[in-house]
Amino acid sequence: MPDVRWRVHLASSPEAVYELLATDDGRARFWAESAHGEEGRVEFDFPDGTRWAGRILEADPPGRFAVEYLGGSRVAFEVSPDGNGGTDVTLVDEGVPDEWESEVRAGWVSVLLALKAAADFGVDLRNHDAARTWAQGYCDN
Repeated sequence: MPDVRWRVHLASSPEAVYELLATDDGRARFWAESAHGEEGRVEFDFPDGTRWAGRILEADPPGRFAVEYLGGSRVAFEVSPDGNGGTDVTLVDEGVPDEWESEVRAGWVSVLLALKAAADFGVDLRNHDAARTWAQGYCDN
């Protein structure tokens, strides 16, 4: 099983970025329609009707947040100060099923750019339309 690995640089502070990753309101601003955390789990609801509940594997503010994700993979976000008030985020998704690797690799680019838009510009890039999702070829779901 391949690992998916991406990095993104944000102008926002590590604390602000971590809050987007590790809180219900934060995740709902860029990642899923809702992503409610309770009792060590996050329940994700996506625009296409997909639902996933995964265990929170690590929550170490403001440096690291990890969760069990779709297909049973493990996604970790390493949040590091850039030395100038901004943040470098490294995402590693381990255990991605081979047949999902191409789609997952592209999907994380979409999520990370949505994170950048939300953190740095207060913008939601998603369309929130169940008829226009990843399955129909839309990258802005």
